Amino acid sequence: MDKKLIFEKVDHTLLTQTATWEEIKEICDDAISYGTASVCIPASYVKRVKEYMKDRMAVCTVIGFPNGYSTTAVKEFETKDAINNGADEIDMVINLGDLKNGQYDMIEEEIRTLKAACGNHILKVIIETCLLTKEEIIKMCEVVTNAGADYIKTSTGFSKSGATFEDVELFAKHIGEGVKIKAAGGITSFEDAEKFIELGASRLGTSRIVKLAKNEESTGY
Repeated sequence: MDKKLIFEKVDHTLLTQTATWEEIKEICDDAISYGTASVCIPASYVKRVKEYMKDRMAVCTVIGFPNGYSTTAVKEFETKDAINNGADEIDMVINLGDLKNGQYDMIEEEIRTLKAACGNHILKVIIETCLLTKEEIIKMCEVVTNAGADYIKTSTGFSKSGATFEDVELFAKHIGEGVKIKAAGGITSFEDAEKFIELGASRLGTSRIVKLAKNEESTGY
């Protein structure tokens, strides 16, 4: 697969707690250079990044991140604030406690609330697959579909592990029409990225793919 096609599906990501403006600016510049789908950054940087990037690149941020246990009202406020600051895409984390309690209706309602807050902006729903059973993953495919979200996303990258091929295969079998897949966390090679895309992922949350490309260019490989 042409690397350009892989870059076009990458949400070039920097979500570390210590991220500086110089580091954020670097990933913005790299995103433009390599033609990624978006940059995914902390909400505190959204306004500054939008002013810096203007309309050259989609700006994505995270809500209820990384644990997901903020109240729905807080997540709704975060979402509206991020969009007012210029965010084009929102990646929200579900309340995993609600999931483990079997309160799927509450999760669905929360997703609906945040989708309403997003309006025409893209909403991706992070379900943190590494903490779920196969049955819970399948159920969340149903919930995310029913709630009208745009994407179901595997992972925050801040838990036990990131995306697996099995996760994406399961998503592809059980999501409804109109819902896309984002694989995130632990995507360490172009080969892995290509495999995730072949299995059905439309987006890849990663910082390493662009770093690999830059390293290859600098070393001549």
